[in-house]
Amino acid sequence: MGKIAFVFPGQGAQVVGMGKDIYEHDAEARLIFEQADAALGFSLSNLIFEGPDSDLKQTINTQPALLTVSTAFLKLVEKAGFKADYVAGHSLGEYSALVAAGALSFEDAVRTVRARGQYMEQAVPSGQGAMAAVLGAERAALQQLCATITAEGHAVELANVNCPGQIVVSGSVAGVNEVVARGKDIGAKRVIPLEVSGPFHSSLMGNAATMLATELANVMMQDATIPVIANVTAEPVVDATEIKSLLERQVCAPVLWEDSIVKLIDLGVETFVEIGSGSVLTGLIKKIDRNVKVITINKLEALDSLTVSQ
Repeated sequence: MGKIAFVFPGQGAQVVGMGKDIYEHDAEARLIFEQADAALGFSLSNLIFEGPDSDLKQTINTQPALLTVSTAFLKLVEKAGFKADYVAGHSLGEYSALVAAGALSFEDAVRTVRARGQYMEQAVPSGQGAMAAVLGAERAALQQLCATITAEGHAVELANVNCPGQIVVSGSVAGVNEVVARGKDIGAKRVIPLEVSGPFHSSLMGNAATMLATELANVMMQDATIPVIANVTAEPVVDATEIKSLLERQVCAPVLWEDSIVKLIDLGVETFVEIGSGSVLTGLIKKIDRNVKVITINKLEALDSLTVSQ
C-alpha cells in the first residue's frame, strides 16, 4: 500500500446535525465537542446538532464547527489505527490538518478559527465583495482575464484552484460580475455566483490577514510531526514559524488545492482519507486523478470501511 494523506474540508461542507452520531456513540469524540464548548464559552455543539442552519452558515460559527467535527472524526480514525504520511486541508481545513499534525492544540485552533471567521466577516463591508465558481476555463486564461479586469479598476483574482475546470474567483462585486459577463469569452462553460459573506482568499482580505497575524502571535505553534501541504505554496511544511506565516498569507492568497493533491501524488500518496462533514474533497480529488483511492469518513458507519481497507 502506498502512502496515506488525511485531508480536511473547508467552508461549505457544513450541515446541521453533522457529527451527532459519533458524539452519541464515542466518549473520545464527545470530549472534542465538549472542549470546543468550553474553549468558546458557549454551546457550539448545540448549534452544530440543532441549528438553525442560518446561524451555522455564519462564517464565525461555520469555521469552529467544521474544525470540531473534523477533529472528532480524526480521533476515531486514529483509534482505528490509521496513520497519515501527509495532511492537508482546504482553506479552513488547513487548521484541522495542523491539529492532526500536532502543530496546534485543538483548543487553540478552535479559538483561532472563530476569530479568523470574525475577521473575515468584518474585513469588507457587506455587499462590497463577491465570489463565483468558474467551470470549464483554463487557469492561465482565467488568470489573464482577472488581471485585465483588475487593471480596469475592478479587483478580482483567483481564490480556489480546486480541480481541472473548477476555479473560484474572488474580489469586488463589480470585478466578479465582469468575470460572470466575460467568462464565456475565455471558454468558461458556466460562471456561478456563490453565496458567501465576503471576498475570501483575495487581496481585499488584507485587514483580516493583519488581525489574524496578531491573533497567531499569541498562539503556541509547534513544529508539525507530519508534513502539512500548505494551501499557499502546495509544498510540505513542518516549521512552526513558517506555518504561522503561511496561515496569515492564506487569508489573501489562492488555495492551490489541485496543485496540493498533485504534489501529494508525486510524493507517493495512493490513498486519500477525507475526514469531516460532506464529501466535497473526495469529488475534487477524483477529478484530479481518478486512479487514487479516496475514502470518505463523514459518518459513524464510514469507519467500517477503514478496517476493511487496512
